Amino acid sequence: MTTPYFLGCPQWQDPDWNRLLPPGGSPLERYSQVLNCVEGNTTFYATPTQAQCRQWRTQVPDNFRFLFKFPRPITHEQLLAGPRSEVGSFLEIVAPLEDVLGPFLLQLPAAFGPEHLDRLWRFVDGLPSSLSCTVEVRHTAFFSKGEAEKALNRGLRERNIARVSFDSRALFAASPDSETTIEAQRKKPRLPVHVLPVDAPPVVRYIGHPDLDANRAFLEPWVERVALWIEEGQKPFFFIHMPDNGDALPLAGLWSELLHERIPALEPLRLKEKQPQMGLF
Repeated sequence: MTTPYFLGCPQWQDPDWNRLLPPGGSPLERYSQVLNCVEGNTTFYATPTQAQCRQWRTQVPDNFRFLFKFPRPITHEQLLAGPRSEVGSFLEIVAPLEDVLGPFLLQLPAAFGPEHLDRLWRFVDGLPSSLSCTVEVRHTAFFSKGEAEKALNRGLRERNIARVSFDSRALFAASPDSETTIEAQRKKPRLPVHVLPVDAPPVVRYIGHPDLDANRAFLEPWVERVALWIEEGQKPFFFIHMPDNGDALPLAGLWSELLHERIPALEPLRLKEKQPQMGLF
């Protein structure tokens, strides 16, 4: 799939996607025929083997991108203060994927506050020059437009690092009337959406409303912004999440239809089956 931007989900397989993806091959092969990137949540919870990474490389085209998260012990347990050797070992394991790696997702917990910013700069400055990363913060001080946020944004701009735009507004607009929605609202942060202009490719993580069609109003501003980024020659990453990620692929289909309306030259996703509840034209 050749497109001027990247569209993906937080994983590359779900039982509910079987009827939507092309037949044959591994789940990753089927997924990569429809979407051109994936959030690497797998590396946050467990580090794969180098052999697994070599196998994954054979299953995706050259224009596919993995945005792997650094392992949880590095970001959440050690708050970037752990041994540098752990980072080197992780990067060595994923090295077979080097030519299809997007920026690493450096997701920092709410416990990572302004007093830890020096750790962030040491960490990213110590990465190999061939690699890039994008940073997601969750401490409320980084959303207050005060000195802490200014210091964060200044450091990111100096290093040309994108700040992840995490948008959970649609999720929290939903009534907590199912266990899936309640659990998603419990786990996901509820923070303002801040966009930091830099030259690096923008990264957006959108958490959807469980009612697919209710997402239209929340997606429309992103459609306009992503369209403008594309028209400016940037190549943004847009990731689709849902309370039940079995619904993420249908929501990606709806997103692509909305973007197609804004930029007709962009073909919408060709899912194997269109679901009536998606409200597609």
